[in-house]
Amino acid sequence: MAFDPGNRWTAARGGAIPQAEIDVGLRAHMLRVYNYMGGGLALTGLIAYLTASSPYLVRSLFGTPLIWVIMLAPLGFVFALSAGVSRFSLGTTQLLFWGYSAVNGLSLSVIFLIFTRHSITEVFFITAATFLATSLYGYTTRSDLSAMGSFLRMGVFGLLIAMVVNWFLGSSALDFAISVIGVGIFVGLTAWNTQSIKENYDESYGEVAVHKLAIMGALQLYLDFLNMFLFMLRLLGDRR
Repeated sequence: MAFDPGNRWTAARGGAIPQAEIDVGLRAHMLRVYNYMGGGLALTGLIAYLTASSPYLVRSLFGTPLIWVIMLAPLGFVFALSAGVSRFSLGTTQLLFWGYSAVNGLSLSVIFLIFTRHSITEVFFITAATFLATSLYGYTTRSDLSAMGSFLRMGVFGLLIAMVVNWFLGSSALDFAISVIGVGIFVGLTAWNTQSIKENYDESYGEVAVHKLAIMGALQLYLDFLNMFLFMLRLLGDRR
């Protein structure tokens, strides 16, 4: 078993696997993906809420240069997982995923200082409903979403450039457009990533490899959900 540059797990196939077994295994795999994703989001939300509720932690994290470590640390976890998952043990992969979710909670605690808790809760449930519908579509559709996925990934880079430009311009109209486009991009990526997770599953990879694959799939959907939520919050959230 190996992990190739195209982020696909490859393995020698020892023979045909009955379709019924594949379906059962696939359902269990997708459930594991969603469980990891949900657990990661719950950990992030809990730590964000507890951090924002402590004036001491807010001053310690956001009133010192430590803020740069908090903001950049999640990127380090994502890069480590993406680059080293094939070499890491299952325990290390799990630890990095939970560590990423926890550190992300520290960095996202700032939303509780900017938006009202009521609007955060409201937007969260709107995002959850949108995510579930879109992910279900990605899982059940017979259409090939690969071309759409490539286009949307390019759109993410364009979105980042637009956000950097607007950092200097401060245009409310451009900010609104970025938020609307951002929601659309991550709605599409949710469907595409769900389909990719489904198609990349193969029971012949072995339990450890499939478990790692589930964690990486959970990370992809976690990022889709989180970004969709943040862009929706910019559109619909009530500021303090």
